Amino acid sequence: MEKVTLNVQGMSCGHCVKSIEGSVGELSGVSNVKVYLEKGTVDVEYNSNEVTLEKIKETIDDQGYEVK
Repeated sequence: MEKVTLNVQGMSCGHCVKSIEGSVGELSGVSNVKVYLEKGTVDVEYNSNEVTLEKIKETIDDQGYEVK
């Protein structure tokens, strides 16, 4: 398992949290997703044999948020 903290811009409310946690959490290989609105970060725990970091970032981007 790998853990990464991503800086994400554009998150401002509970809907943002549900949107990101839901979409990233559905990816095969992702075991845990936690959004921290006040910090503007997303912690992701994943199996790099099943999903790439690039795919995780792309999924967040597809929800309308910018990963830095």
